[in-house]
Amino acid sequence: MIIKLALNPIAFDLGPIQVHWYGIFIASAVILAVYLSVREGNKRGIKADNIYDMLLWALPFSIISARLYYVAFQWSYYQNHLDEIIRIWDGGIAIYGSLIGAAIVIILFCRSRLIPVWLMLDVISPTVLLAQGIGRWGNFMNQEAFGQITSLAFLQHLHLPQFIINQMYIGGAYRQPTFLYESLWSFLGVAVILSLRHVPHFFKRGEVFLMYVLWYSFGRFFVEGMRTDSLMIGSIRVSQWLSIVLFVVAIGLIIYRRRKYPDASWYLDGAKRILQ
Repeated sequence: MIIKLALNPIAFDLGPIQVHWYGIFIASAVILAVYLSVREGNKRGIKADNIYDMLLWALPFSIISARLYYVAFQWSYYQNHLDEIIRIWDGGIAIYGSLIGAAIVIILFCRSRLIPVWLMLDVISPTVLLAQGIGRWGNFMNQEAFGQITSLAFLQHLHLPQFIINQMYIGGAYRQPTFLYESLWSFLGVAVILSLRHVPHFFKRGEVFLMYVLWYSFGRFFVEGMRTDSLMIGSIRVSQWLSIVLFVVAIGLIIYRRRKYPDASWYLDGAKRILQ
């Protein structure tokens, strides 16, 4: 059996600068997410400038927090390799860390601009899920976020394209394509949420975002259990436990807010005026 070489994680060179496929996928995901968020924001009463301004703050903080989150749980390695902490182009950023950092910035930004926080989260959350699904293909190019050892026959049974099968040959063995499982789960979630988001009297304000949290945390729990590169605290997979917490909290918030605020605005009501 001949094993073909893995795909090159370097897309091209710009003089001394190497452009990684990882960065291309992440950048493309962000651009698409912003474009779709602006379109939806205009319909819901949020001006494009507010989304652009928010991005200028949220994007760098989300990248920094994603890296810090990852480094914190891998400190036993990075304490002896401090020069590698900034090498995010080689991978090693945590989605949950990114989401935590971005959420903090979004809350502070919206309060400073008098924009309804829940409405902003509703507008952007499906596009964030889409970006996460696209970003996983950056992991694919870096041969990371993979699962346990499996067989060639199993991968062929999934009817995967040959280039994916080749790329899943890592460390002398074929691996479960967990990056693909999470990516497809994210894309499916986007389709489900977007199909429901514009159904009249279905989502209260804030529930599109909470649906996103439910969907992603549920899928991530199972995918994380198949991965071999999980961030750990002892024998505990951090992302699995965080997924459980987020799932329970999201359900609790939906129930609480429905009972506490039965007259709360529907998502489709948007803002009462265009928020400058």
